[in-house]
Amino acid sequence: MQTDKINILIVDDEEQFLSSISRSLEVRDFNVVTVNRGEKAIDAARSQPFDIALVDLKMPGMDGEETLKALKKEHKWLEVVILTGHGTIDSAAECTRSGAYSYLQKPCELDQLLKALTSAYKKKVMNKKKMDDRKMDQLMKISITGSPRDILRKLREIEKGN
Repeated sequence: MQTDKINILIVDDEEQFLSSISRSLEVRDFNVVTVNRGEKAIDAARSQPFDIALVDLKMPGMDGEETLKALKKEHKWLEVVILTGHGTIDSAAECTRSGAYSYLQKPCELDQLLKALTSAYKKKVMNKKKMDDRKMDQLMKISITGSPRDILRKLREIEKGN
């Protein structure tokens, strides 16, 4: 797994979705690992480090909420974004209480997803480095050109201590 890219785990039982979103994120400097079941997500996260997990809510076997809880329990710094076509206000509230950073409805525009992933990664770095919003914003202003790719690169530099 490359350490200069943002490592994302995508969990969804729709193979076509996994294939297309994986390609879209890989060309935007993400290192993507996909799995089609919650149980496989837990195993993958135990074997390699991830920065963000993008998890479908409705899956056979271990559902997205159970996967979210297990990932958050075992991986302190991992931020989880829930992406679902079957969401309700109640499920969004429950996932947020369980530690989800964000909750998005399918279909989701790629720009909206990238903003959510960027924000989730920023939150991870801030928590890990014990930074407040003001300090993070000052650091980000130093090199932001506005593109999500540049923001993610700068966040990766901050996380690695460069």
